Amino acid sequence: MKPLALFAVSLALSWAGTTLAQQLPGRPSDDPTPGTATSRETAEMRANIHMARKEYSEAANTYIEILRAEPKNADLLNKAGIAYQQLGELNRAEHYYKKAMSADKKFSSAVNNLGTLEYERKRYGRAIRSYQKALTMGNEMASIYSNLGYAYFANKEYPEAMGSFSKALALDPTIFERKGGVGSILQQRASTNPGLFFFLLAKSFAKAGDAERTAHYLKLSRDDGYKDFGSAENDPEFAKVIQDPRVHEVLHVVPSYVDDARKPASN
Repeated sequence: MKPLALFAVSLALSWAGTTLAQQLPGRPSDDPTPGTATSRETAEMRANIHMARKEYSEAANTYIEILRAEPKNADLLNKAGIAYQQLGELNRAEHYYKKAMSADKKFSSAVNNLGTLEYERKRYGRAIRSYQKALTMGNEMASIYSNLGYAYFANKEYPEAMGSFSKALALDPTIFERKGGVGSILQQRASTNPGLFFFLLAKSFAKAGDAERTAHYLKLSRDDGYKDFGSAENDPEFAKVIQDPRVHEVLHVVPSYVDDARKPASN
């Protein structure tokens, strides 16, 4: 089974340049607009627009240029790290995340982003510790709990993963439905076992009494070939929603596009 795309950048904290990137069809201007922004502000705006357009090399170069005059600007250091991580230059990304953390001891975004880098390296224990540290810094964001859940899941610590996903969902029920955007905090999107992952998400929504999303993720679990998705029928954690017609349909009406190998065993 092919792995899902590794990362998407969270919409939680969008760059100022995102809106401008949508409004301006041409390339970013190198000249500030008279009376509206300083050259410094324009440079950062230009870098943000490059990020919105996924022009990560240009974005990184622009952030580094600004950092020559502001070497301890934690936000810019973090943004440079994100640009390098998107380019696959993990060592350089780590360098800038750590510089951001040093510049601002309470900058949880950089700590979280370092965790996503460790996840990408498959160092799941280190990723877990980074996310836990980020959560102790007074910024309990749904995206960080979600990332922690992914890391626990990859480390096969399933109860801990469930607990983290539940906390993420309590803060933001749409956390797993966002599309990739541009922001200053990275959100993990890929799972090491998608079928089981979707099943655990369905269970988290079932515990919250959300039948619609339970059915949705059960369907994804089924369609991804998770053989035990039918166990939801007798799982007490699905009790709140098991009688809902949408959940019942996913469990009992198997569409034609699901091959025989993926169909649940008949009772």
